[in-house]
Formats: sequence, structure tokens, C-alpha cells
Amino acid sequence: MSDDFIFHGSLSELDPDLSQLLQREDERQDSTIILIASESASPEAVREAMSSNFANIYAEGYPREESRLQNEAEIFDMDLELAHYRRYSDPRYYKGVEYADMLEALTRRRAAELFAANGITANQLNVNVQPLSGAPANSAVYTALLQPGDTILGLNLNDGGHLSHGTKINRSGKHYNGVTYFVDEKTELLDYDDIERRALDSRPQIIVAGFSAYPRLIDWQRFRAIADKVGAFLLADISHISGLVAAGVHPSPIGIADVVMTTTHKSLCGPRGAMLLTHRRDLFRKIDRAVFPGEQGGPHLNTMAALAIALKLANTEKFRTLQQRIVDNARRLAAKLAEHGLRTVSGGSDNHLLLVDTKSVSHNGVHLSGDIAARILDVAGIVLNRNTIPGDVGALNPTGLRLGTVWISQLGFGNAEVDLLAEAIAAALNACQPFVYTALGGKEQPRAKVDFAALQRAREIVRLLRKVDAPTAVSHTVQIRGDEATNFLNYALSSDVLALADGDTQPTNLAIGEQAMVPATLKRLTANRYHVRFADAATAQKAVTWLSDLSDGYVNFGDLYAKLPGAVVVQAIQPEVDLPEPVATETAVSLTKPFFIGHSQVSYGAALPAFSWTEPADAPMKRTTLYDAHVALGGRIVPFGGYEMPVRYETSVVEEHMAVREAAGLFDATHMGVFDAQGEHVVEFLNTVLMNDVSALNVGQSH
Repeated sequence: MSDDFIFHGSLSELDPDLSQLLQREDERQDSTIILIASESASPEAVREAMSSNFANIYAEGYPREESRLQNEAEIFDMDLELAHYRRYSDPRYYKGVEYADMLEALTRRRAAELFAANGITANQLNVNVQPLSGAPANSAVYTALLQPGDTILGLNLNDGGHLSHGTKINRSGKHYNGVTYFVDEKTELLDYDDIERRALDSRPQIIVAGFSAYPRLIDWQRFRAIADKVGAFLLADISHISGLVAAGVHPSPIGIADVVMTTTHKSLCGPRGAMLLTHRRDLFRKIDRAVFPGEQGGPHLNTMAALAIALKLANTEKFRTLQQRIVDNARRLAAKLAEHGLRTVSGGSDNHLLLVDTKSVSHNGVHLSGDIAARILDVAGIVLNRNTIPGDVGALNPTGLRLGTVWISQLGFGNAEVDLLAEAIAAALNACQPFVYTALGGKEQPRAKVDFAALQRAREIVRLLRKVDAPTAVSHTVQIRGDEATNFLNYALSSDVLALADGDTQPTNLAIGEQAMVPATLKRLTANRYHVRFADAATAQKAVTWLSDLSDGYVNFGDLYAKLPGAVVVQAIQPEVDLPEPVATETAVSLTKPFFIGHSQVSYGAALPAFSWTEPADAPMKRTTLYDAHVALGGRIVPFGGYEMPVRYETSVVEEHMAVREAAGLFDATHMGVFDAQGEHVVEFLNTVLMNDVSALNVGQSH
């Protein structure tokens, strides 16, 4: 037994639950196709460095200035470096940072050598590798170069800009005056003449070039000319394209922009962090001071170590080949999606990303929203994000999808794989039926349902591309659990699920997609847990997929506006006691249920007679439950809508109207046809006959 107070042991030993969570994330990344343009798979060596003991120490400040000019051989002469450290110390606030100094000097040097371009040598390029992320790095630039209230000119957020480029809801737009430029409405490309006009009008102190959702090349020299014309600094934010820039497949802003900022975890394929680079000797000290102590305290040295290895890998021919593959894949994916009828913003891509216009898919005059499209692709195993595109009025309901090709290129995807991927995306999106429903407060919400077979085809392609086997059929019994399990199954199955008590069983049927109903045996364990026995494991596995999709709420089962209660967990299990084998029987269908999936496959016998109504010629007048109150209050009673109703209380209608406006009024709306619905399953009943989601209402709310 150890006598120290360090918690020894592996993660799985000390926290098995967290270990399982991490394992599930590993499985997600290994089984899905990730098209998030701001994500990449960091190499194992990068992650190894991230977990180093450098994470344990503080190192506020910077190494000695002379280390900027050291080459790697000099930095790695560790004994000589230690001797120098012991004799002269360093400028940092903490001791115990002798190896941190070497690490930071190494990381800065590797960054300078990787990004040196346009006649600027590594020795002329000053690098700060301490920013914790991109937005704080941009903030540090503003802190270094601007005064509060100065003007930042950046691309409109909906056109592909970034929050930290002067957006009003961001710190950059709260402390500074954010002014925007736009892409051209027709070409969806940067209009440099218009940018120049806006710069002349607003006279910004800094212009930000570089974007989070712009699929084309950037003319850095044109931005430089505009900045010079108005006397502004030029900040190049190459967070998304820094890997492309380092590899020479996108023009570099080094030596053109006053300051270059990049994150390190996107196309650079490193850890989550950021860097600031400048060739201007009059600015680098201001930038260093703005990062520390201006924006943050001690750097994350373990991240710096991970960045050091990432920068080394980025300075290889293999990395340059990867970056060209990224661009080629983005260009081909855009072209193939267009062949499937999906429009891409600006007609294609020159870098690592493309934007798909979800308005390409419509049904009955309603187009697909970016949010719902992203959700449906996610359940298919294709991970991306909704995104505003030119023409959108806000980020809450964008009509675009942003797709990046970094991760799939790292996996080795080429033309054949990209073509299959385009088929999968198009199969899912083109099989969507968008619609709109009215939510609380009268707000219209965009939604969509997707065809089950098309969703399955998309999943099949994802598994093929990721070399993942289809789910294995392991048992003939499926467990459904969750607070809404009873109501969920009452819609999904043909039997009267609501009639079951704990421990009861009944024969039932399940319609999977458009297939014929298959028999099953249902057992209620509790109101929140059921077992369903099928004839064989293969059928049970199909049921797991179908029921899970019904729980997710995106699959089309015949009624666009309907969604089954949920969410529930659906899993194939090995039960302790087997249920009876399912047998096809008429009693498995409840003929009194107003709806269940697959009801159209059932014959209900003779139809009910057509409803008809003849108004009685001299029907007696009706009285509402408030009639006696009306009389007691002196209301003048007259016939109205078949009821004896008060026409007024006061001597005139005007007086009554004034009383209502100044005090209170008693209104009887019975004659208008108000229905009262109540009972244990009233919500499920109303959800069946009405289009709105009645379960979303709280007491006192209305649709």
C-alpha cells in the first residue's frame, strides 16, 4: 500500500463510469463520418504529449528573448540550456520552468519555420504560442492594437464571418465598434470593391480577413491595399485554413497581414489551442503583453508540447499531400452533391469546406432547415453542423450546412469514398419531407421527416466507409424503457398496451417501416419497462432500429405532424425468463384504438354509417353552467346560438364595455363550441387528433 496521497490507479479503476463515457466517445469517432469543418483527428503522438506531466506546472511569462533565434539543435542541447538557466534564471514568475523554457522556445521555432513565407524568414517571424483558443487570441490582438470604441471591420456573421470579428453579441462587438462587410448577393464571393467602399465609409482601426464559413481563396494583397488606404491594421484569421497555408495549397498572409492568428486544432491537426504570428518588430511585444498578462495567466504547457509535435508533423511531405487531398475532396464533394440536386454556396469550394443550401430540398412549398438537416444526418452517422449562408437573416434558423473534409481526408478518403459519401448525404436529405408546425406562442417551427429506407441506405454507406459491421442480432427479445414507454408502445404496437398491468403479457404486432406487420409477444414489467419477444433475433434487431428511430422522432411513419411520445431506450437483451413465442392472432390488434402504426394493414369490418345532422326545427334552449350566475348578477337574458345568454348587465352596451376595460368582465364562451377533454390518457388522445404537440403544454398554456 502506498503511503503517499497521490491517487494511483488507472482511470477505469478509479472512475469506471467516466472511463465508459470516454470509451463511448472513442466509439463514436471511430464509427461515424465527421465533417465538422473545425475538427480533425489529432495524431496519437499529439494526444500523448497532451497527457504529459507538463500539465502539472505553471509558467507565467515568457522564455528569455534570445531563445527566439535558437535553432532546434541549440534548444535540445539541454545540459547547456540548464547551465544557462541556473546562472541567469529567466523572466518568468515561477521557478521550476527550465524545461518549459525549452519547450516554448522549441514550439515557437517550429511554428516560425513552418509558416515563414513571402520573403519573411523564420528569424523575422515572431510567434506567440500561449493563447488558449482562437477567440481569446483575437481579443489579445484587439487589446494590443486598439482602444475601446475603435472600429473593427469584419465579415457579416451570416455570410461566413466569426463571432470574434466584431459581432455585437460577442465581446469584440461590445468593447469595440463592429462594422460588417458582405459577400456579393449573386456570386456569394467576397466583393473587394464593396469592402473597400465600406472601409472608406467606416474608417476602421483594424480589418479582419479570414473566415469560419467561406469556401473560396482569400486575396490577402487586396485586403492589404484596402487596409493601407484607410490606415488600418490587417488581422488575418487563418484558423480554418492554417494547415492549407502551411502546406502551400492556399496563399499565405505572412508578411502581408500585420498579425496572423490561427487555431491549432482544425486543418493543422494539432491540439486545441491558438498562435499569433507577426513580422512587425514594433508589434510583437504589445501582442505578448496582451496575451499575458492582458488576457490570461499561465499557458497550458501540455497543449504546447502537443503543438510542438503537431508542427513537426506539419512540416513533412506527407502533411502537404494530406492538405492537397483535403482541397481535392472538398471540391469533388461539392460537385457530386450538386449532381444529386443539392446546391452549394458559390458553386463549389477552393479550400477545406463547402456550404450546402438546404433550401434545395422542399415539400409542399416548405424548405428543409439547416438544423433539422443536421439532426437527420447525425442519426445517420454523418456529423456536421447547421450554418448560416448568404441571405439568412439570423443564426437561429439557418438554411445551410457546413461540411469540412479534413477528418475524412485523414482517413484516406479519395474520389470513390467521396462519391459514396455524397450519395449517403443526398439519400438522406432528398428523402426528407419538410413541414412547419405552430409551437407555443404561435411561433412556426421548421421540422422534417425522413424516409426509413433512405435513412437505412445512408447508414449502410457510413458503415461501409468506416469499415464498421452492421449491428449484430443477439437476442429475440427487445427491452423498451423510459418514462414514456407505455404511451410510446401504445402507438407503435397494434395491441391495447394501456390495458396491461405489471406482469401481464399480450400478443401484439409491429409494423417496421413499410413492411407487413410482424407478430410479437409483449410483457409489461413496469409502466416504464417492457419486453417484446419476436420470432427470431434478426427480426428483433430490425425492431430495435425501427423503434429507436421512432423514439428519435425523425422517421416518417405516415403522419408528418405526429411524433411518438419519448424518448425511450430500445435495446436487444437476454431476458431472465423467455416470453412465449409470438403467434399471429386477431386478438393482437385492438380495433378500438384510434391509431397505431400499421393500422392501414388491418381490416376493421363494415364501416360506420356516414355522420349526418339535422337541426331540430324547434329545439329547446340550452343553459350554460353560468346561467344562474348571470341571472343573479342582473344580466339581461336573450336567445343566442341556441343558449339563453346574457346580452348585457348595465343599462347600455357602452357602460358594459367601459366596465370591462376599467374593472373586470365575466364571459361565457360555451356557445362557441368549447370542448372539455379529461382522463388518464387525455394527452395521448389529443395528440392523436390534433396537429400540435399537446404534451408540450404546461398548466395554463394554450396552442
